[in-house]
Amino acid sequence: MAKTLHIIGVPMDLGAGRRGVDMGPAAVRVAGLGARAAALGYEVKDRGNIFVEQVERLRDDSNHARYLDEIAAASRRLAEKTREVLDKGGMPVVLGGDHSIAVGSVSGVSAYFHERGEKVGIIWLDAHADMNTPETTDSGNIHGMPLACLMGRGPASLTEIFDFAPKVDPKNVALIGIRDIDAGERKLIKELGVRAFTAREMDERGMTAIMDEALTIASNGTAGYHVTLDVDFIDPRFAPGVGTPVPGGATYRESHLAMERVADHGGMVSLEYAELNPVYDVRNQSAEVGVELLLSALGKSIL
Repeated sequence: MAKTLHIIGVPMDLGAGRRGVDMGPAAVRVAGLGARAAALGYEVKDRGNIFVEQVERLRDDSNHARYLDEIAAASRRLAEKTREVLDKGGMPVVLGGDHSIAVGSVSGVSAYFHERGEKVGIIWLDAHADMNTPETTDSGNIHGMPLACLMGRGPASLTEIFDFAPKVDPKNVALIGIRDIDAGERKLIKELGVRAFTAREMDERGMTAIMDEALTIASNGTAGYHVTLDVDFIDPRFAPGVGTPVPGGATYRESHLAMERVADHGGMVSLEYAELNPVYDVRNQSAEVGVELLLSALGKSIL
């Protein structure tokens, strides 16, 4: 695991249906991510924020992929940045912003390894599958599409960043914690053969068994994997600051255990925290929880 962290904020709310998630990167910084990661022994470089258009300046009446051009432009900027960080031997730590940011994050990481004849996997922790397409979406919100895009299903401006697709092989994708999915997503999960661990499976098998299988999937034949944590993976009792809360999520300790297993495995090449919306939070609780979970993924332990 790289010992230099590059923090990249993405104040993106164009992909979401509710405003406020663009303030997520600031909330995580206020919660002290940089200083607390440095206390673990990392060199920390804060690279500031990727430019994202303000929704007040835009008009978009699409029912299928809202603000597509602007999201694609920001995704390309982010992809360039994450690729550059890896090229310098660092690890991108991306702070969102709605989950459409993962298109840019993973595209850059994938491109870096693609150029070297290698590939990456994904650990995707989320209440939702994020596998809609413009043809299946009810809302047109792109934050419900990024995982499909990364597997080559979606608008070309998102799937073809750096002129290759897919960015990740479905057999190297582990989707963990889902409990609210749409019919089109259910069909695509089965069609692509994505390994999806539902909330029921979490209950029945426990987080350790799930993470061990998920890490095997994401690392099988890859150079490493991207870990993306949506706030709504966590039960809203512990992290209320999200615009799409779904009861029945991971507990505080289950969430930490998932991140601790990532650290134990050692194959993570990039890390992301998405969908933090301070408008719905309580005294920055979800940012504080997020920082603690990111630190667990980076190796913080109880002893």
